[in-house]
Amino acid sequence: MELQPAISQFLDQLKFEKKFSNHTLIAYQNDLSQFHTYLNIEYQISDLAQIKHLFVRSWIAQFLEKDMSPRSVNRKLSTLKSFFKYAMREHWIILDPMAKIQGPKVGKKLPVFIEEKNMQHLLDDVDMNPEEALIIQLFYFTGIRLAELISLKVNAIDFYRHQIKVLGKRNKERIIPITAELATSIKNYLEIKQISQAAVHPLFLTVKGKPLYPRYVYDIVKRNLNLVSTLQKRSPHVLRHTFATHLLNAGADLNAIKELLGHANLAATQVYTHNSIERLKSVYKNKHPRA
Repeated sequence: MELQPAISQFLDQLKFEKKFSNHTLIAYQNDLSQFHTYLNIEYQISDLAQIKHLFVRSWIAQFLEKDMSPRSVNRKLSTLKSFFKYAMREHWIILDPMAKIQGPKVGKKLPVFIEEKNMQHLLDDVDMNPEEALIIQLFYFTGIRLAELISLKVNAIDFYRHQIKVLGKRNKERIIPITAELATSIKNYLEIKQISQAAVHPLFLTVKGKPLYPRYVYDIVKRNLNLVSTLQKRSPHVLRHTFATHLLNAGADLNAIKELLGHANLAATQVYTHNSIERLKSVYKNKHPRA
């Protein structure tokens, strides 16, 4: 089997069967295209069956030599693992060249978050226009992702039950409860914009009636977080981290937080426990008489 048609078929499977997002598909395509080009140039290989684990190692080595982060290298390896796993299922190859490949170790990176008092200051004291205020509230009160906020439709908001329906990664739907405060903010926003609660279009639209683009939302969040935080990273995802950390600090069940965030497994949610442990250490150090 030639490598290029194999890659094309694999990407089609991700797009039409797995329903991967365009962003993820582009990342897979770029990784596999780089790998294909490398094999052509370095080893003059275009046949899938000729690929050995040593070729994969040499491809990865060049990225490490250029100081690419272990996390980015492992993402590329994940792409290759998925591709060759698919190739094995299709019986294009007999041996998986990824079987002997181990990725570089990645140090644990704790998610950064905004302190509770700073979030209260932002929500209660900072003068924002209705759109900006609602965007900040949605991120902090629900923990949704940037793409989920942009695609959130008006008719996905249930004001009677105080909940919203979110379309997450791989088109998985989940229900997130909302506070009375957030429900009121959304209603007020709809009234200002003269939007019906039954509208089927996204909640936030540009002046041309198009969904907001990620950079626009990112800039709103960054500009407002600048007023209350000195964190180097001030993005929508920081508000998602803040949502999860504040819930955990208040005693919320980890499995419940997992469901609210739309994580596929508990391991992704457990990273927030590290922040809570650090907070407990700080309390212990500052309050215990012999600490």
